[in-house]
Amino acid sequence: MSAVPEAVDPQARAAAAALTERTVNCEPSVEALASKIAGGKPLRVKLGVDPTAPDIHLGHCVVLGKLREFQDAGHIAVLVIGDWTARVGDPSGRSATRPMLSHDEILANAQTFREQAFRILDPARTEVRPNGEWFGKMGLAPMFELASRATINQLLRRNDFATRMADDRPVSVLELLYPLLQGYDSVELEADVEIGGTDQLFNLMLGRDIQSRYGMPSQVVMTMPILPGTDGIQKMSKSLGNYIGVTDAPEEQFGKIMSIPDALMAEYFRLMFSREPGPTGHPGEEKRRLGRLVVAQFYGEAAAATAEEHFNRVVRDREAPTEIGEYRIDGEEVHIPALLVDALGIGSRSEARRLVTQGGVALDDDPVNDLDMPADALRGRVLRAGKRRFVRLV
Repeated sequence: MSAVPEAVDPQARAAAAALTERTVNCEPSVEALASKIAGGKPLRVKLGVDPTAPDIHLGHCVVLGKLREFQDAGHIAVLVIGDWTARVGDPSGRSATRPMLSHDEILANAQTFREQAFRILDPARTEVRPNGEWFGKMGLAPMFELASRATINQLLRRNDFATRMADDRPVSVLELLYPLLQGYDSVELEADVEIGGTDQLFNLMLGRDIQSRYGMPSQVVMTMPILPGTDGIQKMSKSLGNYIGVTDAPEEQFGKIMSIPDALMAEYFRLMFSREPGPTGHPGEEKRRLGRLVVAQFYGEAAAATAEEHFNRVVRDREAPTEIGEYRIDGEEVHIPALLVDALGIGSRSEARRLVTQGGVALDDDPVNDLDMPADALRGRVLRAGKRRFVRLV
């Protein structure tokens, strides 16, 4: 980010400079943030999340970590749970309309998301606000007023909308409303700052305009880089299967970190552990250090050491783990994809079939090539999927 001009109070200037480290955008300027800080009252710093999935991953932790930095600097974190905007679906970066979720799905996801976010945020200094609090009672007259605060021309400047229109792909009226709804959240909450990923820049900047048109000071907008997924190609996403979940078991977290491309390590250190030195030694050892840091953040140092030992035994030394769960099989013949889903938590039978055909499934040390096997050939043996999932069949 650019330096803050000397005209701003030095303490506020230093605070703004610290809070904008690792950000991509700070709009309209770092000086604007410093001026808000110089006002002397705690800032209301907004982060909006739509609970479209139940779990959060390290990609979410980048923006949550920035929100925690504001908390540690004495400001108020306002976590907006978009229980109403999730019904619309954020069109950012989408090439097609999102499927609508049921109300029950959204509420269940919201509860899980809130609990997981508090692994990073300080609950005592976090204000959690579902936007159904105001949208649930908004009538047509206030909605008409909100709709009058922006133009179709303004909304269609979004890259994703413009691309879809050019390709004659549909853009729903609900999607056009989404940025307005997100912006109105900032009006209701009197947000001083709003943070998000770089894919949120349009929505966040529109929030500034909406606040201004409601006659209130405009928020400062800050965006954080998007954390690449474990494939090193696309952004981290559960739907793409390239994520590291905050509730993944320690062994799973460590193993996934060890699978990321070496070129990603510097970015992971920079975005997740900025106070730690970046990778300088052998890639394998530095990746282990990163794995220990990730596990320790969510489970503690002892769990990090145990996860590394597990990795050494199972992956490096190709031995079975010291403790293996058991799964009871019944009947005379077993469909292996169904067994992998039920016993080892593979996501779907189609994914399980791919694992089998790609040689990723074994009984003890023998590759499994058949999709159906006699139960007697399975009992008493250790079933393995990939490098880290084991179960003893009984």
